[in-house]
Amino acid sequence: MPARFPGARFRALAATAASIPITLLGLAVVTFFIGRVVPIDPVLAVVGDRAPADVVARARVELGLDQPLPAQFWRYLTDILSGNLGRSVMTSNTVWEDIARYFPATFELATLAILIAAVLGIGLGVLAATRQGSWVDQAVRVFCLAGHSVPVFVLALLSLLVFYAWLGWLPGPGRQGIVFQDMVEPVTGILTLDTILAGDWPAFRDALLHLIQPAGILAFFSLAYIARMTRAFMLAELRSEYVTTARAKGLSPMRIVWRHAFRNTAVPLVTVIFLTYAGLLEGAVLTETIFGWPGLGQYLTVSLLNADMNAVLGATLVVGLIYVVLNLLADLLYRLMDPRTR
Repeated sequence: MPARFPGARFRALAATAASIPITLLGLAVVTFFIGRVVPIDPVLAVVGDRAPADVVARARVELGLDQPLPAQFWRYLTDILSGNLGRSVMTSNTVWEDIARYFPATFELATLAILIAAVLGIGLGVLAATRQGSWVDQAVRVFCLAGHSVPVFVLALLSLLVFYAWLGWLPGPGRQGIVFQDMVEPVTGILTLDTILAGDWPAFRDALLHLIQPAGILAFFSLAYIARMTRAFMLAELRSEYVTTARAKGLSPMRIVWRHAFRNTAVPLVTVIFLTYAGLLEGAVLTETIFGWPGLGQYLTVSLLNADMNAVLGATLVVGLIYVVLNLLADLLYRLMDPRTR
């Protein structure tokens, strides 16, 4: 029997890995046809809406848009497979260069937000489950409900009004203050890390203060979901027979919760946290737009408003790839932590 596990595990991993290119192919099909059905002419985005008709016709031929749809899709697919996502009309850079420039800001924001959300969300969820029916449980549930009900732009604008305009405790929109702009040479693109590497502590403090509001808003929405799922998973475990047996043996409540119930709860929670993180990395469009955060979400929004379809389609594909990879990692961790799924 033990000799069968590696083979079974390998087949499961191979099946999961094989789903990645199929998923990406499906995403490529969807993004291509969305790019063709939206009422935006990519040719006009290149030559301008006042260009002469012959210039528009020549640009259409050069872009291959005069070809039948299957031929256009085949060209689109071969470009993707060769790593060519095209050039952005808006910035004149390749889409890869733009993604490499904007993604670190989103990564920095999303990573801090998910760390806050995971720590607070798990803590609140466990607290609510162990005090089911009490005022603590009710307060956590109301808090989670607010996280799902209040629109993100309302909280973001309220936060700016209170903490920036009225109290002056935190800086306004943007990733860093004007005095610190271009003072630190980008190494990783993650500003807080780059300022640490440069040993510029005033710039680090400024970058960290700029992160607090957008990361806090994103974390609030994510932790509401994580806390609700943690509470549900914990309640299911606390009602299990093995917990009743542990109580009968006289184990302390703390040991039962953290040593036994939470260990089993942690397995499905991994998937919840990874998928929430993937959602944040997709680009929190509203948050990044309101806080002027130069991340992938803002890049997608501005590209769409400027009819920059190469940028929109390329960034969407990369976001999809990130989501698929994180999903795969969550699946692998799930199998690793729970032997019953191997």
